[in-house]
Amino acid sequence: MQLLSIKDTIKFMSIRRFSMAFSLILILGAFGSFFTKGLNWGLDFTGGSLIEVSFDNSANLKQIRGVMEQQGFGDATVQNFGSSRDVLIRLAPTKSKDDGQKVDAKMVGNQIMTALIAMDESATMRRIEFVGPSVGDELREQGGLAMLTALICILIYVALRFEWRFALGSVTALAHDVIITLGLFSILGIEFDLTVLAAVLAVIGYSLNDTIVVSDRIRENFRKMRDMTSEETIDLSLTQTLNRTMVTSITTALVLVALLLMGGELIKGFAIALLFGVVIGTYSSIYVASSIALSLGVSREDLMPTEVEKEGADQDPMMP
Repeated sequence: MQLLSIKDTIKFMSIRRFSMAFSLILILGAFGSFFTKGLNWGLDFTGGSLIEVSFDNSANLKQIRGVMEQQGFGDATVQNFGSSRDVLIRLAPTKSKDDGQKVDAKMVGNQIMTALIAMDESATMRRIEFVGPSVGDELREQGGLAMLTALICILIYVALRFEWRFALGSVTALAHDVIITLGLFSILGIEFDLTVLAAVLAVIGYSLNDTIVVSDRIRENFRKMRDMTSEETIDLSLTQTLNRTMVTSITTALVLVALLLMGGELIKGFAIALLFGVVIGTYSSIYVASSIALSLGVSREDLMPTEVEKEGADQDPMMP
């Protein structure tokens, strides 16, 4: 591999203060949306019943809401799902036990479908799902613990593999990606379900992989480029890995765009979370993780291997 000279490198760290301010604005915006709007929790986390109905022609949502009110479900959420002919009806969970609710859900589904068919004979049930409220609360708690556990394990791994400054930078970058991705879902009001949670965990893995590659190159160049400052070494390392980072990100993004456009409504949230996560993860690998490590004062001495003193090295050589 041909090494770049200091003149060929991109001065990434020269705008690190601007990038950190930009990241801080995004994080504050995400938290502001959390407190004002919250997340649009899906059925997996809130519990309740979900019914997907298809019509031959465009559905009249106002008329369907009127039917739901007549059947005693005035608080039901009625919205289009993918196309104007498909409708998603979400019902809040009842206060009965989970086992009884499964039976109630089937009865409710039959009751709603009978009323909708009376309104429009072309109405067809595509699917019906049910999640009890206790299961939804448990999934929400376990999902949060899964993300927290992942971040703690990554902190320990990077600290052992590289150095604690890189560990803090990596975990901060991962938390940065998760918070901003969740903020996007909160601002846009996109439903957050188990598939989106899986996408967020995948974003953590993707961003970590990129950060590890960059950190490894930084460590390597610190040991080789002894006449460079810390900032120059990080700029050189980021420039050397930029081609690999961009090729990986663009290739992944092309697949996710195809999923977003052709995968249907059920996988839309998953594709949006991963696509946005790839973009923000690439940004954080370059600016957040490396900037924090530099701000904490990482230097060549911190990454040099420990010299092991050989036995008897402190003794005078024996004369023949």
